Amino acid sequence: MITIIFRIIKHGLQQFKRNSLLSVATVAVMIIALIVFLGVNVFSYLTTSALTVLKDKIDISVYFKTSAPEDEILRIKRSLEGLSEVKSVEYISRDKALEIFKGNHAEDETITQAIAELGENPLSAALNIKAHDPSQYATISEYLNTKTLEPIVEKVSFFQNQTVIERLAQVIDTVEKAGTLLTLFLSLIAGLVIFNTVRLAIFSDREEIGIMRLVGASNSFIRGPYVVTGILYGALAAVLSLVIAAPAIFFGSPYINVFIPEIDLRGYFITNLLLLLLYQIAFGVVLGVVSSYMAMRKYLKV
Repeated sequence: MITIIFRIIKHGLQQFKRNSLLSVATVAVMIIALIVFLGVNVFSYLTTSALTVLKDKIDISVYFKTSAPEDEILRIKRSLEGLSEVKSVEYISRDKALEIFKGNHAEDETITQAIAELGENPLSAALNIKAHDPSQYATISEYLNTKTLEPIVEKVSFFQNQTVIERLAQVIDTVEKAGTLLTLFLSLIAGLVIFNTVRLAIFSDREEIGIMRLVGASNSFIRGPYVVTGILYGALAAVLSLVIAAPAIFFGSPYINVFIPEIDLRGYFITNLLLLLLYQIAFGVVLGVVSSYMAMRKYLKV
């Protein structure tokens, strides 16, 4: 059995070398399909991470009137923390709000002088509320807009626009679907190229196949080399697709980090290199084997 397997692999390698030009063309087409497949995986990581970061920046700010007692504000804070929708509540006192405001406008002398001339703190206390999910902010907002809180609440607002995030999610979903469709389209082209490559190999080996039939070679022994060739196409294209894509990922990582510091594309690629390689090889090998098998079923009558 081991000898038979060794011979099948040997004949498969010979097939790959014998049709070197076709093999190179086939691998090249598969590389393009696999790079797009890798791009879809990387893009999925980027979009998921970006949405997580953006969603984490969404919150509701409740601004209280300057006359609102601190004890009452802290009571509201505790009641909000008791809601299942609320992830966290941060209390910003009037003094802290003024400190933050001065820090943000430290270089603006006009504002600094205006604050000094007022002689009192014009800012109000606030609560910054984060929900477990952006869809839960509507419920929290309804809770804060009750009539019982009107005497002390100045206004309730969003720091980040939830509608923008939802639209961004829709755009990302559309791009991901387009990437998946492009991968399927290129995979179909690669499959057709492999199909025709195996068909030509079968045609050129028809005399050798006839001899093997006469000497009693099994069907698996005749078909085996073409399956091995399909595996070689997929595995080689998978490795080369990562080698080609790696410089682009390393080059683009700093630029992505400028826009979203929380995303480390280079670190993700290095950490998941083995897993990405396995994905690429699995996709490439399945594509190569399925295409080879379909060609054999149609043109190799054994």
